Amino acid sequence: MRVTTGMIFDRAVAALQRQQQSLVEAQQQLSTGRKVVTPSDDPIAAARAVALNQAKALNDQYGINRGYARDSLALTESTLAQVGRLVMDARTAVIAAGNGALNDVDRRAIAVELEGRFQALLALANATNGAGEYLFSGYRGTTPPFAVTASGVVYQGDQGRREIQVDASRLMPVAESGDAIFQRIPTGNGVFVTAADSGNTGSGVVDSGTVVNPALLTGHRYEIVFSVSGGTTTYSVVDTTTGTTLSTGNAYTSGTAIEFDGIQLTITGAPANGDRFSVSPSGTQSLFTTLQNIILALKTSTATPAGQAQVANGLNAGLANLDLALNHVLAARASVGARLAELDALQAGGEEMAVQYQASLSRLTDVDYAQAISDFVRSQQSLEAARASFSRVARLSLFDYL
Repeated sequence: MRVTTGMIFDRAVAALQRQQQSLVEAQQQLSTGRKVVTPSDDPIAAARAVALNQAKALNDQYGINRGYARDSLALTESTLAQVGRLVMDARTAVIAAGNGALNDVDRRAIAVELEGRFQALLALANATNGAGEYLFSGYRGTTPPFAVTASGVVYQGDQGRREIQVDASRLMPVAESGDAIFQRIPTGNGVFVTAADSGNTGSGVVDSGTVVNPALLTGHRYEIVFSVSGGTTTYSVVDTTTGTTLSTGNAYTSGTAIEFDGIQLTITGAPANGDRFSVSPSGTQSLFTTLQNIILALKTSTATPAGQAQVANGLNAGLANLDLALNHVLAARASVGARLAELDALQAGGEEMAVQYQASLSRLTDVDYAQAISDFVRSQQSLEAARASFSRVARLSLFDYL
């Protein structure tokens, strides 16, 4: 093959360019700290790095979402804790109001105290988060959940629970429905409700009762009707749902348990002729209504035995309803606490996942400095050798020997 001077120069230049390119690539790796500077350096590693970066970015976003969820739930938990303390304070006040040594003025003072608790409860129920959204209005974050009207406190939110995606497969509720927490609270003892008729004239007081045999419960409504004749007091038990008289002419003794259809209750005092006490299935009642009923009972005059019984029955019912309300709020608070614990677990898992993603990306794209420095030095030496050899070859000419 005929070797021309042009061929020698072309091949030498190409060799120099290749060596210089290798040197530049080694220098880029050292300066950037990455062995895959462009996708062409390692297409497979570059494609895997793109997928890992996307997964890492999604995991980072879940972490940000968990932070938002934690802030909202922590504020909700703190608010519910305050509601729980308020209910306990109200319960303590109701127990104190039941002291027979208190007069009407003393009980009205307690009623004024409970009115303040009522306003504090309303403020807590209308609490907002840092973004100005109401905690307990469901999806209607900009609508105050509770408003006072002529008929009482009404709920203006909805039944929704705002959610945040905190993990690939977990949508977590971060706001509660105020209707579920403050409105739909069981009444009585949670199974049935006892009450004295508003027209009673005697001093009979009924307790909240208990279930002694769940298998015998019917879910019916009942009335206990008293009859007083010749100094003897008897009572009848009537199933008002079916119109059936279960028993009649039962001798009454104050404080003796009355039992029927799996239900047991106690009536104390001296019921008058015709006085009635009802037993009905437990329904739901708002915490606001419970406080309002207690306040109304505390403002009732006790100048007559009937008034005294009305106050006692009102306080007994209010205390039972407050107990259920407290349990209801504590259950809601426990649910929020469980979600906070779940967030902690998810956050720990997310942080571990972030470390794994970073380690995988490092293996794919980060430079091995020892190897990169070695390659750089080798490329530098090769380039210098190529330059030196080319300068020697370039000086070769037939005219030098003539």
